[in-house]
Amino acid sequence: MKRSAAEIIREYGPFPGVDQVGGVTFDGHRVWFAAGDALKALDPETGATLRSIEVPAHAGTAFDGRHLFQLADERIQKIDPATGRVLATIPAPSGGGSGLAWAEGTLWVGQYRNRKIHQLDPDTGAILRTIESNRFVTGVSWVDGELWHGTWEGEESDVRRIDPRSGDVLERLEMPPGVGVSGLESDGGDRFFCGGGKSGKVRAIRRPRRDSALGNGSVARGIRTGE
Repeated sequence: MKRSAAEIIREYGPFPGVDQVGGVTFDGHRVWFAAGDALKALDPETGATLRSIEVPAHAGTAFDGRHLFQLADERIQKIDPATGRVLATIPAPSGGGSGLAWAEGTLWVGQYRNRKIHQLDPDTGAILRTIESNRFVTGVSWVDGELWHGTWEGEESDVRRIDPRSGDVLERLEMPPGVGVSGLESDGGDRFFCGGGKSGKVRAIRRPRRDSALGNGSVARGIRTGE
């Protein structure tokens, strides 16, 4: 397993009226972050807050190329980002969830204290498969065929790449002491965006690149169901 210190590129916030940041996602232009009673859109180049959608937004956030998905308590809301309208709701896994990602037509939900990542049918919420972790799971992200997730346990937090079949940890980016990761998403390039929990911040950290990486894109790609 490779271990290195996370390189924090930039910090955004804290933001007015935001006490806590949960999930984060990236739509190719804006970073969306869960701010408790709203989803907010951030320009990652200027740091300006561009929009706010008034929906319960307590945990993970994902984007499928057209729609936003937001965890709130024990349900997942499918949202039209243009209008802010909730189009559909599916149940989250029993016990709720923390992180949320979209890859290969399915949702991937982190469960914090259960130390699990579930792959879900986005129409029904049915669990298709489960990956075990040995740490509390926060944000989840697929990028270039790699599965990454955040951890936050006590005062220790990291972003780790895992084998999506075995759950084995392949690489860890260790956050500075006292700096936590509550949500995680790649920009498809050299950045991860990380929710900062009660700090009220969003942080960008450097993503390691490998020559063997597959093609990139703003929407993370994972493995196909059943493979």
